[in-house]
Amino acid sequence: MATDPSSPSQVASVERQRLDADIVCVGFGPATAGFLATLAPQLVRPDGTPALESRVAPGLPLQILCYERADDVGFGVSGVVTRAQSLRGTFPDLDAAGIPMAAPVTEEKVLYLLDPHHASRRSAALRAGDALLAAAKSLLPVTDEALELPWTPDFLHKSGGMVFSLGQFLQWVAARVQGTGLVQIWPGTPVSEALIENDRVLGVRLLDQGVDKHGRPGDGFLPGMEVHAALTVVGDGPVGPVGRQLDAHFGLPAGHHTRDWAVGMKFVVDLPADTSLQPGTVLHTLGYPEPEIFGFLYVHPERVASLGIFVPSWFDSPMRTAYRYLQHWMLHPRLWRLLKGGRLRSWGAKTLGESGRRGEPFLAGHGYARIGEGSGTTNVLTGSGVDEAWASGVQLAEAVVELAHANEPFTRENLERTYVRRRRASWVEEEARVAETARDGFQHGVVRGLIGMALAGLTRGRLSLAGEPARPWERVPTLEEYYAGRIPLEEIARLREECRAKGVSLHNALMDRVGWPPIPYDGQLLVSHQDALLLGGKVQAPAGYADHVVFLYPELCEHCGTKICIEACSGQAIAPGEGGVPAFDREKCVHCGACLWNCATPIPGKPEQMNIAFRAGAGGLHSAEN
Repeated sequence: MATDPSSPSQVASVERQRLDADIVCVGFGPATAGFLATLAPQLVRPDGTPALESRVAPGLPLQILCYERADDVGFGVSGVVTRAQSLRGTFPDLDAAGIPMAAPVTEEKVLYLLDPHHASRRSAALRAGDALLAAAKSLLPVTDEALELPWTPDFLHKSGGMVFSLGQFLQWVAARVQGTGLVQIWPGTPVSEALIENDRVLGVRLLDQGVDKHGRPGDGFLPGMEVHAALTVVGDGPVGPVGRQLDAHFGLPAGHHTRDWAVGMKFVVDLPADTSLQPGTVLHTLGYPEPEIFGFLYVHPERVASLGIFVPSWFDSPMRTAYRYLQHWMLHPRLWRLLKGGRLRSWGAKTLGESGRRGEPFLAGHGYARIGEGSGTTNVLTGSGVDEAWASGVQLAEAVVELAHANEPFTRENLERTYVRRRRASWVEEEARVAETARDGFQHGVVRGLIGMALAGLTRGRLSLAGEPARPWERVPTLEEYYAGRIPLEEIARLREECRAKGVSLHNALMDRVGWPPIPYDGQLLVSHQDALLLGGKVQAPAGYADHVVFLYPELCEHCGTKICIEACSGQAIAPGEGGVPAFDREKCVHCGACLWNCATPIPGKPEQMNIAFRAGAGGLHSAEN
């Protein structure tokens, strides 16, 4: 039998070293960065004596450790446009000129993209709307198969905000935090699990090293150290193993779930030398390559841009490949005229938890607190998450200072009174409630979803359209159902067998078959998925760690006819395997978590739990631009 997804592949009966600290942090994303940037300046007085004294090292300031899975801080994250409200609260003198790739927002547009190839699946309502736009081209601002909306909704607008590379920004923050000499940040150090005893979190255990792919000790075996702390700060994102372990152990509040998500994939590119795009330009797109897929383009200084797409959970297709869809999006006539002649700099992918406030776990307990995206901070109406995540870290830091000055322990009651109370009284909570049901309409189609978002935004959340988010296995059709009337059943079977024999995913063959044109690779900006991994992602996987993607019940995989884990894998790390069980290659994995979210095979008796475990692991993307 397989183990539970929350259980790491560890050697249990082994003596482990122990380290004691006051606070241990899991993950260095925007939430933890906000926490440390707020807390570090308050640890000592101007004369150098401790303002907040350590209990494990009396006479010294609080001893704070932060462990980050990636090889360096800021690796493998994302390009961002944000209002920067909370960031400016922490750094009142925040100047884009001092941060690589940052620029103030200068222009923002929304584009509705028509389908120039008539290959996407569009509802009757969308087809009728497209026909009207095509017929009225002379009366509307429709150029290059795209309609430029005359205004950007206020709830979407980032006026006065900034565009930047989150990786570059986090490195800038890390330098400031570590420069105080009061906080230790350890990149390349995955945390395996939280140490839980009688519902109290005592700290964390680091990941075992020197093991084989199954976690069995080998040459150079080094058991993961146990780090005990009075407070464990969990900010490891939507697929972080510690956050998911806490969800499994403590459950979620009544009515809460994490069924809404998206896979984001992006390029960082050098724009053509003659580009007309100015730094700070922001483009939002919808309508193509599939109606459910949204796109973005943010322009940084020095002719650099971040651009990409979001493939959401309510895209009811078993062919949820992001990479090829991204290239079709780039080749849309309205965008290609801006990108032609550009060059790929780097590539990246991640998943986003988009349940918003309804994905909020228990924010605090005895000895732990949750912050950031994994705590439900993402605003699903505004498409914003970084500023909200940062704010949650700031709020926890203020609570820690309050409790430390009062010499009060980090109990659930004390953390709820200080941290959770601050969060509930903040703009983050207010905006989260406005957005809470904003995307529910998408459960019944794109047009309904867009109307629902508009209603929620314009009425401050008082009106929206209902639609209960479904579990993946409840909504994703089979290949045969999805392509009914477009590809005969026997042809699907033949293509599936041919691709299985070649050890490749199926989506290219199926997309070719239904009319998607081939990608005209130029070796510069349009490159194969494999070349993007080699040229633009710099994927690394150090030896000596267990596989972090595990197919829990292989017999369930054998009978799965969609295998979305293969089609949706951002790094081509999952491929057809023997006996119908997918094969995982950790040398290609970018740690985006797409396989975890996209699995549509539930474990018997556990309808919210799919058949893939995504555990702690090292390596992944090696790029601070993403």
